[in-house]
Amino acid sequence: MPGLSKSARATPAGSLQMREASAFIRDPCRYTSMKWPPWLNRTVFGAGIASFFGDLGYESVTVLLPSFLILLGAPVYALGIIEGLSDGASSFVKLFSGYIADKLGKRRQFALGGSVATAIFPAFIATAGSWGMVLAGRLIGWIGKGIRSPSRDAILSRSVEKKDLGKAFGFHRAGDTLGAIAGPAMALVLVASLGIREILWLSIIPGFLALAAIWLFLREKDAAPHPRPRPLAESLLNLPKRFRAFLSAVLVFGIADFSHTLLIAFAIVSLTPSLGFTLATAAGAGLYLVRNITYAAASYPFGALGDRIGRRTMLVLGYAIAVATFIGFIIVPTGIVGYAVLFALCGIFIAAEDTLEGALAGEMVEEESRALGYGALAAMNGIGDLVSSVMIGFIWAFIGYSAGFLVAAVIGAAGTILLFWTTRHQTGGRDYPGAD
Repeated sequence: MPGLSKSARATPAGSLQMREASAFIRDPCRYTSMKWPPWLNRTVFGAGIASFFGDLGYESVTVLLPSFLILLGAPVYALGIIEGLSDGASSFVKLFSGYIADKLGKRRQFALGGSVATAIFPAFIATAGSWGMVLAGRLIGWIGKGIRSPSRDAILSRSVEKKDLGKAFGFHRAGDTLGAIAGPAMALVLVASLGIREILWLSIIPGFLALAAIWLFLREKDAAPHPRPRPLAESLLNLPKRFRAFLSAVLVFGIADFSHTLLIAFAIVSLTPSLGFTLATAAGAGLYLVRNITYAAASYPFGALGDRIGRRTMLVLGYAIAVATFIGFIIVPTGIVGYAVLFALCGIFIAAEDTLEGALAGEMVEEESRALGYGALAAMNGIGDLVSSVMIGFIWAFIGYSAGFLVAAVIGAAGTILLFWTTRHQTGGRDYPGAD
């Protein structure tokens, strides 16, 4: 048998198979009979695959989190605290990790390290006996996302030409949300036979597949430390003025844009009187699937339309849809059909935000500071998420659901107007003439 193994390794066929596998890893898009667009390179492909498996893992956790907290006896506002603190911590870490990654020129290593934490965090939640332990597990995973995301986005933005940024980020976000569709669907199929804790353990597997995709496919173009590293505060102040103005609009709107995990809880509570807790739980998960399916379908079109007619225009439209959706939750009668339409609108405006905010940031910030720029963008979003999720959770608990949605609509409208004003000289997309 040792001789057979040695012979097999020496055969031309075995060597050819190894070369073919290596060629696929080097360029999976070109190694097929299909003609792929030039922007869909190895890094864009790998980022999309990693995002698919990453979301498959942690979205299977997210969709079950409201029910899991109910079983633990957590108060109504606990979910808002968990989501707000996790998003806030993630965003502050993104800011510092983006700065350090730019300074050291080690963006790929940061992306890999953060992916390890996002892969293992479901195990910590699976062992939780209180909502405080759930918060600790969620923090581990979201801090990992904070370490990973700015460096991954900077690598992705440098892998394509500026005119293709919207398409590249749209492809990445579409992969992200296809995983977010598969994750809740997998959880719903398995929950009756395995239970929530067992599913949490299983969700570790796709997390490690995401880590493998980043390790195999993600390659940084011209990796190098920042030529003139500055202290973090000075580096932030030296980001372009128009980008800092853009961040102010993102922050204001973010204070309205609370975590959509709270919408699952809202749907469960609202539908329980007519459906009962078990069916309402299933309905809440199903509505979240509607949101994610719509998100996946809208991500690439928003990116492509942004490249063609203007990213600013499409992002303002996305923010306006969000405001209309918050108002819709106040006036639409309780029912699965009406809620399905509103959850679909949530998917549309989140697709606009996630695709076009990153694409706009990519054209406003120079390449050597791009990871820092994405970290600053994430920090503004995270501060907004922290404030909005905690605020809405307490308003819902102590005042009422309609009051919470009204506050979100008013603040969201202010953020939309501010975005329109601060980016009024930003053309974006195909007509973008070059930035100073």
